[in-house]
Amino acid sequence: MQTKINVGFIGAGKSTHRYQAPFILRRSDKFTIKTIWARHLDHIQWERIPDVNYTDDLESMLNDKEIELIVVSTPVMHYEYALMALEHGKHVLVEKPFTTTSEQAKEIFDLASQKGLMAMCIQNRRFDSDFLTTQKVIESGKLGDIYEVEMHYDYYRKDVVDATDHFDSYLSFLYGHACHTLDQALSYFGKPDDYHMEVKQIMGKGRMNDYFDIDFYYDNALKVTIASSYMRIKHRPRFIVYGTKGMFVKVTEDRQEADLKRFYMPTLDHPDFGMDREEHYGTITYYNEHQEYVEEKVPTVTGDYSRMYDAIFETIRNHKPQLVTSEQTLLQLKLLEEGISQCE
Repeated sequence: MQTKINVGFIGAGKSTHRYQAPFILRRSDKFTIKTIWARHLDHIQWERIPDVNYTDDLESMLNDKEIELIVVSTPVMHYEYALMALEHGKHVLVEKPFTTTSEQAKEIFDLASQKGLMAMCIQNRRFDSDFLTTQKVIESGKLGDIYEVEMHYDYYRKDVVDATDHFDSYLSFLYGHACHTLDQALSYFGKPDDYHMEVKQIMGKGRMNDYFDIDFYYDNALKVTIASSYMRIKHRPRFIVYGTKGMFVKVTEDRQEADLKRFYMPTLDHPDFGMDREEHYGTITYYNEHQEYVEEKVPTVTGDYSRMYDAIFETIRNHKPQLVTSEQTLLQLKLLEEGISQCE
């Protein structure tokens, strides 16, 4: 009989309580959150999860033999905490960006391999509804051969840019946001044969990185663009796909995060959590087999971040390959390092 996996969290902030714990709790047949560590228990601003032990004693959690998986969900010190968890014989799941450098990541993966443990980056946005819907449209064949894909993730946060008077590579827009969309592109389309990156500080040198445009080129003539900006007052569509027979546009993004932000959680009494309404559906425009012009709405595939934890369970309990490979994480970090070197 397969037993549940006991989980410990390093960090008790937004990542833990908003983006990870609700989806682990949704898989209560596979996981139990046993302990959450915080450096200062009196600084926790989130409602505590019932029946979970909150502690400020990190060693006691790491030495708990019942805990098999440690989730590092702090904004900093991913490298240090991941090594610590592995040294204590725990599988480890680490928030994005995985580490500051690819060298640090390689050290973590090497140690995990030596100990026969899982070390993986959290890439739950592989299960975004907009991304899953785009995949379904591509695989339907209605667009013919795909030659261009655009992936955008835009904001208009000039106040944030104005308030930032220094440059920090790890806290940059590239590291904090390209880690989502780069992973989507790498996981679905694979390693590019060539690429070009343009990373900017629109508001001037010495300020925050607030713009990036990354182009992947594949030898089958496919171009995939991953572009984002903090300065787009009107957002570009989340996905645009061009093929030899038509195109697909998905304007709005996955709604799971929006629901989480308003504390509309993925529970049994919220069956519509994260789901698009009809006005959010994407549009496919193409010529069918009769050469008739067709334009129709595409119902959105349901997104579910819990599916990442299904994959983790299969890796730990049934020794299935990791959902997010070390090679994918290392490649992404090398791209981030190269891209951010264009700023100062």
